[in-house]
Amino acid sequence: MILALTLPVMAGFLPLTCLADPPSPPAPGPVMATDLARVRDAAVTSDWAYRRLAELTDRIGPRLSGSPGQSAAITQVAAALRGLGARVTLQPAKVPHWIRGEERAELTDYAGRPAGLTQRLHLTALGGSSATPAAGLQTRVIVVHDFAELQAHANDVRGHIVLFEVHFDQLWAESGHAGNAYGSAGEYRFRGPAAAAKLGAAAALVRSIGGADYRLPHTGLTRWENQTPIPAAALAAEDADLIARLAAQGPVTMSLVLTSRTLPDADSFNVIADWPGREHPDEVVIVSGHLDSWDLATGATDDGVGVMGAAGVIETLRKLNLHPRRTVRFVGWASEETGSQGAQAYFESVKGTLRTQCAAIESDDGAGRALGIAAAVSKDSRDMLKPVLEALAPIGASILKPQEGEVGADIAALQESGVPGFAPLVDSRHYFDYHHTAADTLDKVDPNNLKTQVATMATLAYFLAERKDCLPRIPAESAAH
Repeated sequence: MILALTLPVMAGFLPLTCLADPPSPPAPGPVMATDLARVRDAAVTSDWAYRRLAELTDRIGPRLSGSPGQSAAITQVAAALRGLGARVTLQPAKVPHWIRGEERAELTDYAGRPAGLTQRLHLTALGGSSATPAAGLQTRVIVVHDFAELQAHANDVRGHIVLFEVHFDQLWAESGHAGNAYGSAGEYRFRGPAAAAKLGAAAALVRSIGGADYRLPHTGLTRWENQTPIPAAALAAEDADLIARLAAQGPVTMSLVLTSRTLPDADSFNVIADWPGREHPDEVVIVSGHLDSWDLATGATDDGVGVMGAAGVIETLRKLNLHPRRTVRFVGWASEETGSQGAQAYFESVKGTLRTQCAAIESDDGAGRALGIAAAVSKDSRDMLKPVLEALAPIGASILKPQEGEVGADIAALQESGVPGFAPLVDSRHYFDYHHTAADTLDKVDPNNLKTQVATMATLAYFLAERKDCLPRIPAESAAH
């Protein structure tokens, strides 16, 4: 039985009723409406995706790009899709191969420190970090709260450790804007270490980006601007606060040891599985998630849920023996966490035939319940999605969130070229509690939430693949927003 859920309408979202204003496009025929309901119901009554997720996380664990875990995941997911009868190919991609190594830090001097006492800190290296000297660094910590303050301390930074003490805004997250909260605080992880390196810093630290302070450091990629990387790490939020309080009373000295290293790029693969279309098999609708994860945990919510949820779309169509007009193409992206090199390889392979790429869906927003669809489409296309939202209303997933620009890192290049982009709109209020931490494990996934995500992607993918025509392309000004 499918239960309807009553949901609040959040700012910036369009509820189903907002899409009914005339003039509306012709309603789908009864066969289409019936099939959409069948797809939805088949997805929400199947535990296939959750069982595959458990196999991925429990049997393999972490899947950092270039690692044995990532290679094992490629083999496992490809085998699961071959077992469904999909046409599976492995698309080569070169991916970064970075190794975390040892990581430890402690406070060795600060105002009021009792003689002989030090304080251990909880931190984790950022992807792309370099190593400290073998004996480690022991130097002063300069605390800054934004890039302007970093520049104001430009004469103090050389040879020292810079700490960016910038808080994640949990109120934004709880108000339906978790992505904005992540992007705002994340700027200091993305760009902070490079900015500190330009001023001669010996190392850079960032306050972890997340909403629950369980003394869990959150890793993630940092970006370098044609420069030699310096040691870079994320501190648990509580430890970042501790240093900030002590620094307000006088100089703070830290001992830092990181043994991270970057090896030559490794050979890897995108997993591509086609469920062939019956009339236009060369035209595709992509459903996707990324296969890689960070190495601190098993990547259950980032992005095991997304990649196995997308695979669940193929399982749903197979169970119903439904072949829409166009091919539904699963893609397990090789390396989203370390720079989307798998997505680049895919784009290079299709950029000469972009008209065959009718739409792209990516799931990479955690394990929350599906609330609807985020859609980067032309304004004229929004009403065309009404049948999908009507089909998803019984499971409470009928919100449409119009969006300009990227809805998924791995489909961004396709979107910039005009391909309509979609993502399941999920409850992400607490996604960043465990994001990129040692706590991103299977217990954080509610199987029923995953079923709603599979149902949302499957219903949308079937509709897009079964329509007589592809949706209109995205205008260039919106695609490049």
